[in-house]
Amino acid sequence: MALRATNVDFLKQDNACQHHTSEYDNSHLIVRRGQPFQLKITFDRQLTQRDKIALQFTTGSRPMKSNGTLIYLELNAASHPNDWCAKVQDYQGKECTVSVNTSANAIIGKYFLSVITGRGVVYMTGDCPIYLLCNPWCQDDNVYMPNEDERKEYVLNDTGYIYVGSQSNIKARPWNFGQHEEDVLDCCFFLLDRSGLKPAARRDPVILSRKFSALVNSNDDNGVLTGNWSGNYGAGCSPTSWTGSSAIIQSYYKTKRPVLFGQCWVFSGVITTVMRCIGIPARSVTNFSSAHDTEENLKIDFYMNDRGEKLDDYCSDSIWNFHVWNDVWMKRPDLPSGYDGWQAIDATPQEPSEGIFQCGPCSLTAIKEGMVYLPYDAKFVFAEVNADKIEWLVKEQNGEEYLNVIREEKKSIGKFISTKAVNKNLRQDITTEYKPIEGSEEERKTFQTACGHLKSDACLVFAAPPAPPSPPGIKIQVTGEKELPPGNPLSLNILVENQSNETKTVSVTAGCQLQTYTGKIIASLASTVQTIDVAAKQVATIPVNVAADQYMKSMTQVDDELMIRLNVITETKEGQEKNSECLVIPFAYPPIKVEMPETGKINEDFHCTFTFKNTLSIPLEKCELHVEGLGIFRLEKFNHGDVKPGGIFRSKIICAPKKAGEKKIVAELISKQIKGIHAEKIINITN
Repeated sequence: MALRATNVDFLKQDNACQHHTSEYDNSHLIVRRGQPFQLKITFDRQLTQRDKIALQFTTGSRPMKSNGTLIYLELNAASHPNDWCAKVQDYQGKECTVSVNTSANAIIGKYFLSVITGRGVVYMTGDCPIYLLCNPWCQDDNVYMPNEDERKEYVLNDTGYIYVGSQSNIKARPWNFGQHEEDVLDCCFFLLDRSGLKPAARRDPVILSRKFSALVNSNDDNGVLTGNWSGNYGAGCSPTSWTGSSAIIQSYYKTKRPVLFGQCWVFSGVITTVMRCIGIPARSVTNFSSAHDTEENLKIDFYMNDRGEKLDDYCSDSIWNFHVWNDVWMKRPDLPSGYDGWQAIDATPQEPSEGIFQCGPCSLTAIKEGMVYLPYDAKFVFAEVNADKIEWLVKEQNGEEYLNVIREEKKSIGKFISTKAVNKNLRQDITTEYKPIEGSEEERKTFQTACGHLKSDACLVFAAPPAPPSPPGIKIQVTGEKELPPGNPLSLNILVENQSNETKTVSVTAGCQLQTYTGKIIASLASTVQTIDVAAKQVATIPVNVAADQYMKSMTQVDDELMIRLNVITETKEGQEKNSECLVIPFAYPPIKVEMPETGKINEDFHCTFTFKNTLSIPLEKCELHVEGLGIFRLEKFNHGDVKPGGIFRSKIICAPKKAGEKKIVAELISKQIKGIHAEKIINITN
C-alpha cells in the first residue's frame, strides 16, 4: 500500500524559540536560514525501509530548481555542507520527526511544503507557509553579527529612540519599531513579491537593503510612505503625530496605498522595522547639521541678505538641523576586502540614485576613508557628514546684487552623529565611525582622497593644512533663552567682544527667523543693523527682542515642529575682519504625565492614565493625543479639543498585556500651536 502523509506538525513553539522568532504575532512557522528546524510528519501507516520520502519547498509564483525557488530533498540523502538537507531524527509509530537545514544564503520569503511519498502521492500543507528570514546568529549568513547583545538590540528590540532637535539641543524621541506586530512580516514579503527582484537577489542583503530603501518611500513604486515637508498635512497624518512604525505598515498592507505622511525620522523608523523584521541588523542614525550637497562638490553655499536673513531661493544645497537615516550590518562581497560591517542606507526620498529614490548601502569604512567611488551613493553620504559650509552675504547696490564671502566653515557639518546605545536607553555618539576627528591630519587626508575621486578642484582647498590663527579681533557670542515656551517673548543679547588692543568700528547685522528642521524659512521675525564702536578689550551688547505675536500666528499656519534661528554677521570698518554666528532656539513644551503600575501580568488588565496640563500662556487648539503600547494595545487616538491656559485633560486606557517582558507605552500630543510633545513609560510584564 502506498505510503501517504496525513499531517505535518510544524512544532512552531520549539522552532520559534530556537530561531529567536517567538515574538512574531503570526500563526505560521518563522525560521532563520542556515539553521535546522524540526517537523513532525504523521503517515497513514508505520514506515518501512523501502519507503521513500521527499520534502519539496517552493517559493514564488513559478518555482524552479534552476533558480533556487524549488527545493527537492530526499530524506537522509547525502548533501553538501551548509546546503539544504533533511534528516530523520526519530520514528515513533506512524510519526517521523525530521530535521530540515536550509542554506545560509537561501532566498528569503514564504515557502510552501509538500510531502512526496510516491509518484503522484503528495501531501500539501496548503495555506500553512514557512517564513524564512536572514540569520544574524549564523556564521555563514552575510548578516552574521557576532555579539549577542548587539543582536538583541539591532534585531530583536522592538522599541528605541530616534534623535531629533539640533546639535545644541539633542532630544530622544521614543519610537515603537514593532517589527513583530501583526501583518508587518507579511507586508515585508508582499513588498518584495511586487518589487520585481529576481529570485537570486532575494538571497543578498546588499540588494535587499537597497531595494527596501526605495520600497519604503512612495516616489517610484507606490511604496509604504509618502514624504511631505509642506507644512500642510490635512490629507493625512502629520509626520509629528506618529508614535511608531507598525501602524504605518499595517495601514499600507491593509489598503495597498501609500500612507500619508512622513519625514526623515519616520522613514528611518519604518525601514528599521522592515530590516529587523526580515533579519538584517539595523539601527536608526541621526546626523546633526546634515548637508544636502546637490552639486557633488563637497561645498554647501549658505546665503544671507543684508538684514541677516537666510535666503532660501539662491541655492538648491541645504543644511538640515538634523537628518535621520539607517545603518545595516552585513558583509560586502561586492567590494574589496575591508568594507564589511555597518552600511548606511536612507529611505527618505532626497536625490535619485540610478534613476530611483533609493540610497545605499554605503560602507561606513568607505565613508571614513573617503572612498566615495564605491557603491552605493558614497558621494552623497560623505557630503552629508563632511561638506564644507560657505556663508555668503548678498548686498544690493543701485539695483545690482553683490556676493561677498563671509567665511568658510570647515567643521560645522556632520556633528554628534547619534544612535541608541546597546542595551541602554542612552544616546551613543558614533561620529568617529563615519569620519576621523575634526581637524586631524587623518581627516585632511580623507578629504583629499574624496576630492580626488570627485575630480573637483573646488574642494581641494580643504585638504591643505589649516591657516595659522589670526591675531585677536572681534568675537561674537549670543546669550539668552536656550528654549522658548510658545506664547512667551524672546529676549536675546548679542555680545560683541573686541579682543584687540585698539578701538574698532563694527557693523553688526542680525536676522531672526522661524524655520523648520530642514532649514526652510517660515517667517522673518526681526532684524537689526547697527554700527558700533567697541573699545579695546571691551564688550558691546546689542539686544534682540521678538514679541510672541510675531511668531505665534506663523506657528499655527503649519503643522511642523518649528524653531527660531538667529543669524549674526559682523564686519569691521576696514572690511578686514568678517565673522558670523548663529543660534537655534527650540520651543519648550509642557510634559505629558504617564501613570501606570511598574509591573503587570499577562492577561491581567491594568489602567494607564495620561495627564496633560497646559502651563503655557496661550490656549492650545485641536489637541490630539496618540498612545501606543506594543504587546499591550494598538495605536489609540483621543481628541481633547481646545485646552485653555491652566487647563488639564486626562485620558485613561485599559491595558491587557499579551506578551511578557519589558514593554513601553509611548504618547504623542499635537495641537494647532505646538507639535512634538512626547512621553514614555516602561512596564515589566510577567507570566
